[in-house]
Amino acid sequence: MSPGLWWGHTSSAVSSSWPLTARWTLRGWSVSREGKGAGQGFGAPAEALLRAQQEEEERLERERLYQERLEKLEAKYQGERESELAELHSLEQKFLSAQHWKMDYREQAKWEHYLSCDGTPDPTVPQEINTFMSLWRDDQDVDVQLVMEKKEVVLNLIEKLEFLLLEAAPEEITDTQRDQYQEVILQLQDLLHQKYNDATQNLLKIASMYEDSETGNMHTVLKDKNVTFCIWANLKKKVRFKDHVFQDAGHGFELPLSLALSSVAVRVLHTNYDHLSPLWVQCQGLPRPGASDSMELAEHPEDTGQEPGEEAEKGREEPSVPAAEEMGSKGRKESSASLKGTSNNTDEKKETEEETEKNSDILDAPSQEEEALLQEEPGGREEAPQVVDLEQLVPVGGVYHISALQLPPQAQDVGNWTMVELLDVGLEVYPYSPGQAEDGTREAVQITLGLPDNVIYFKVPVVGRWDPAGQWWRTDGISKITYEAEEKSITFSMGDFHTVALLQDAHLNLPYQAWELHPTGVDEGLFTITAVFATIQIRIKDNQCMLSSVVVEEEEVLSHITGKWMSPFALRAALKRAGVNIFPAEYSPKYVPVPRKVSEHLTAGSAKGNHWYLLMFNGEKVQHLKLTETSEAFSEKLEDESQFHSTLYHMVKDSASNEAMDKVERAGFLFIDSVYQLLLATRVLAYS
Repeated sequence: MSPGLWWGHTSSAVSSSWPLTARWTLRGWSVSREGKGAGQGFGAPAEALLRAQQEEEERLERERLYQERLEKLEAKYQGERESELAELHSLEQKFLSAQHWKMDYREQAKWEHYLSCDGTPDPTVPQEINTFMSLWRDDQDVDVQLVMEKKEVVLNLIEKLEFLLLEAAPEEITDTQRDQYQEVILQLQDLLHQKYNDATQNLLKIASMYEDSETGNMHTVLKDKNVTFCIWANLKKKVRFKDHVFQDAGHGFELPLSLALSSVAVRVLHTNYDHLSPLWVQCQGLPRPGASDSMELAEHPEDTGQEPGEEAEKGREEPSVPAAEEMGSKGRKESSASLKGTSNNTDEKKETEEETEKNSDILDAPSQEEEALLQEEPGGREEAPQVVDLEQLVPVGGVYHISALQLPPQAQDVGNWTMVELLDVGLEVYPYSPGQAEDGTREAVQITLGLPDNVIYFKVPVVGRWDPAGQWWRTDGISKITYEAEEKSITFSMGDFHTVALLQDAHLNLPYQAWELHPTGVDEGLFTITAVFATIQIRIKDNQCMLSSVVVEEEEVLSHITGKWMSPFALRAALKRAGVNIFPAEYSPKYVPVPRKVSEHLTAGSAKGNHWYLLMFNGEKVQHLKLTETSEAFSEKLEDESQFHSTLYHMVKDSASNEAMDKVERAGFLFIDSVYQLLLATRVLAYS
C-alpha cells in the first residue's frame, strides 16, 4: 500500500460516556485514540497534514495550468512578433521625419545666417571660422571688457558645434567633419583663454594708474553672466595688506609673508563654463582628434605655459604663461558632511544645531564615500596623488583660474616724461616657492571663493585642482576646507596657486523617487521627476522644452533658466551647469541600482493610484506583472488575462482605451521626438 493518510472508525454502543474509537495509519505508523481526553492531541496534526497535502496538490495543479497558459501565450507571441515589429518599424518613421525636419531647419538657419551678414562666422565653414580666429589673434588692442564682450560670440560658436555633434545623424556629417568641428572647439577655447591672458598683461602694465587711495595697491572686478574677472596688484608691498577680498565677487585670498613683500599680482578668473574636464574624457578613451588638412591648426606661442605651479599643457591652460616647477603638497583633508536633503527620513531631518556646526567647521577628515570617488595616479609613487574619477564626481559652478603673476615694471614720471620699461615676455607666472612659516609648517595660500547664486550644491563640494600634465582633476595639495552653506562660500589652503573646481557626486539625485509624464494639450505634455533632493517639472511642446520649476526643500530655485523654451539638448546642458544632474550616463549602472516601471493618462493632473500597473521588459518581450508597488516581494507572475508582446508600445496598446491610442497616433513627430529625447536622457524607466 502506498504511504498516505487513511482513517476509519467502528461503533457498537455509542454513548456520551464512550465516544468513537478511531484509528489512523500515518505513512507506516499508527496510533489509537480512545476517550475524550487522552488522544485529542493527535487529531490536529493529522488534519494539518491532510490540508497540507491538499494544498500541495492544488499548488501543483495551478502551476501545471499556469505553465500551459505560458506555453500558449508564448506560441501566440511568436506568431504575432513579426507583425508587431513591422508595426513598430512604421511608427519609427516619425523619428526619421523629425530627423529630416531638423536637417532642413539647420540648413534654413545657415541660409538665414548667411543673409543676415552680422559679422559672425559660420563655425562649420572652415574659411569663415579660420578668418575669424586669425583676425582676433592678430588684434593687439586687447582690453578685458572687450574680451568679455567677444567671449559671448565665441561661446555661442562653441555651443553651436557641440550641439551639432550631439544632434546630427551619422549620415548628416562625415567623420572628417566631426574631427574638424572638435578641433575648432579646442582652438576657440585656447584662443579665448589666451586673450584673457593678453588682456591681463596689458592691464598690469598700467596697474599704477588705478592705485587705490586707501591701500596704495590696485584691485578691480569685472563680471557678467559667464565670467568674473578679479585682479589685485601689490604695488606698495606692505605686510598689513597681504590679504584682500573682492567685495563685488565674494572671492578673496591671504598671501604668505614672502609674497606680501613681492612684486606680485593675484588673478581669480572664474568662468561659468568648464573647458578642462572634457580633456579628461578624451584622455580616457577618446583621443583628441587631429586637425584635418582643410582646417587651420591653432598657432600657440612658443612660451606656452599655464597656471602657477602647474606643468606645461601644450596650449590648453594659460597658453602664454611660462611654466613653473610643480610643487609637492600635503594630503587632502575634507569633510563628509552634507546638506540636509528633501528625503522624509527622520534621520536626515533631525539636525538643526548639528547642521550649523557642519556648515562652519573646518573639514578635516575625508569620508569613506569621498575616498571611494578617488583613484590613485597610475604608475604610482609611494604617496600617490588623489585623482578624481569624473564618472562619479563632476565640476559644478564652472572653473576658478587662480594665478600669482609677475607684476611688470610700472610707469615712472621723470620731469615732463613718463617712462616705462618694456618687456616682451608675455604674461609671466610669479616664481613662488613655498617656504617655512614661523611655526615650522609649510607656508600656504588661503583662498576664499564666493559660490555662484545660479548653482545648487546639494552636498558639501569636493575641491579639486587641475593637473594639466595628467589632464585630470586631483585633490591632494588642498587642505583646511571650510564650507559655509548660508554665506555660499568655501575657504581652503593650497601650497601653491592652481586652477580649481568644486565637484559634486554625479549620481546624488539617483535613483528617482518617482516620475510622471502626462498630456496638457495637443502635442503638449508635462514631465515631472521627483529626484532625491529636488522635484523638476519640464513642459514639452512640439520640438522644444521649458523648465517649469525646480523645487528644493519646498522652495523654487534656478529662476534664471525657468520659463525659457529651448531644445532638449540645451535644457540638459543648462540643468547640468546649475548642478541638477538628472541624466545618467552609460556607466551609471555601476553606481546606481536600476529597478524598472506606465500608466495611461488622458487628462491634465496626476494619475490616480489605482491606475498604475507594472510591466517588465527583458529585452525580447514585455509582460504585465500581477504584483503592485506595495507587494512585499518581487514576482514574475503574469496578470490575469494578460499576454506577451514584443514591445512596450504593444503591451500598452493591448490594455489601453481607444481614446488613448487615438491620441498617440495623432501626436506630431516633433513632440514625439522631444519626449523621446527627454526619456532617453533621464532613463526614468530604469532609474526609478
